[in-house]
Amino acid sequence: MNPQNKILKAQQPWIGPRGRIGVVLPSTNIGVEYDCQRIIPPGVTWHFARFFVAQPDLSSDDMFLAFIEEIRKTIPDAVRDIMTCEPSYIMMGMSAETFWGGLEGNAEFEARLREGLGPHIGLTSGAAALKASLDAFGARRVAALTPYQSVGDDQVRRFLEESGYEVTNVVGLKCDTATSIAHTPPREVIDVILNQLDGDGVDAIVQAGTNLSTQDIFPALEMQLGKPLIPINVATIWHALRAQGIVDRIYGRGLLLERF
Repeated sequence: MNPQNKILKAQQPWIGPRGRIGVVLPSTNIGVEYDCQRIIPPGVTWHFARFFVAQPDLSSDDMFLAFIEEIRKTIPDAVRDIMTCEPSYIMMGMSAETFWGGLEGNAEFEARLREGLGPHIGLTSGAAALKASLDAFGARRVAALTPYQSVGDDQVRRFLEESGYEVTNVVGLKCDTATSIAHTPPREVIDVILNQLDGDGVDAIVQAGTNLSTQDIFPALEMQLGKPLIPINVATIWHALRAQGIVDRIYGRGLLLERF
């Protein structure tokens, strides 16, 4: 064998040969890793980088805005760090900032991140993944669940409406901190879905807030209600996999991964 061919062969990845996905998430978040670790197609690996959250208080609109301002300072460092493991793709494991400013704000957010990625690394953001998921189902009238205060709910509504959907309702759980989002009881989520968000004219229900893991309860609710319920973590996982040509159908984690 040519010595140069030996070197090239040695450089071929045997860990994550189908995809090494770098996931950028808040330091307060436990939901993203939990959800990723339950959806691992053969030959795919997840690699996590946390950006520091200096201000986790979300107890009011003002504190929520302060949270957004603080994470804007630390997200670029996490993106820089994860690139050193040579991922094949980047997935953002946070959502509030990706909705901010509607469609234009999301595009600007992604453009800022891509400056540090290079021309050959793709990127999935939460808001864009939810839009792609809704488009896959052909949904037009949607409702949304968030863990946010009203100021965050307004941004989710704005993004969805600018994307062309009729938004029937947005319900925010108004969680006190970025960490406490993960401790939301499933019964609280189910109650909001059944009593405040679902309706005969609703085509699909989406959930924002990546620290609110709902993939364990949404598949059963989909069967009960007969419509797609899309957690943002499942949407970003689906979007990142499909963007790399990984089209495995995954069952038991919701209609999105089963059908598209």
